[in-house]
Amino acid sequence: MLRRQGKSRRQIKEILGIGNSTLNQLLRGEPLPPERAGPGYAESRRRAAEGVRRYWAAEHAAREAVRVAISTAAAAQVGELTDREILIAGAVAYWCEGAKNKPYRRVDRVTFANSDPELISFFLLFLDTVGIPRWDLAFQLQIHETADVASAERFWLVLTGARPGQFCKTFLKPDNPVTTRKNTSDTYHGCLRVDVRRSCELYRKIEGWVSAVTRVAEAPDYMPLNSEEVWHREIAPGEGFEPPLRGPKPLVLPLDDPGLPARPTLPGSQPA
Repeated sequence: MLRRQGKSRRQIKEILGIGNSTLNQLLRGEPLPPERAGPGYAESRRRAAEGVRRYWAAEHAAREAVRVAISTAAAAQVGELTDREILIAGAVAYWCEGAKNKPYRRVDRVTFANSDPELISFFLLFLDTVGIPRWDLAFQLQIHETADVASAERFWLVLTGARPGQFCKTFLKPDNPVTTRKNTSDTYHGCLRVDVRRSCELYRKIEGWVSAVTRVAEAPDYMPLNSEEVWHREIAPGEGFEPPLRGPKPLVLPLDDPGLPARPTLPGSQPA
């Protein structure tokens, strides 16, 4: 009745004290008021929609430029990584994405799985750094059965540089027609599982490296910096990013530990 009296949506909401979802249900099937049913109103709506489209076309480009600038500046702050930094970052990455012991199941085995090719490449670099030869690795592709399995297998074979015999039988995930998958583009290559053979000792070392990293935040005299001190700190170009800590001196993880295998020289690379 209120709609037929020419009341706007806002007026109806204020009169009835209801929200948008309830109003949409009440007005479903109701004809538009006469002043909004003519060609002039439709044309004004079209112009408004076109204006919104033009605005967001420019706004998306501007936001993307800001995003790229921030990411590029952050990458420049990190610079080149030392072997020690690769060791620390790789151990933390494994602790986030790799298989870990449970109170009810202890296996002490290094198994890492991820769908991000860059993260897989970094984990392989981490294994190189701690002295694990590539021939001690086994791989398995896990992918939806409706995807391009052969293309994904070739993709991971090239990225890892492994021999075909190092790849186990591909695990095909059954298709669920009820679920609407978004990862169906050409960039979808499934998930790669990396197993390190005879990795009990390596797993225990990763456990220790991560423990040394996380103990920094558990120290009783550690005080985190406030946001202004962290984000407003000026860094000279090429200086690198070394955030100060108000706490104990970070523990040094030596790479010349007799228990840590020497890093092998990969084919085509120069020894350090």
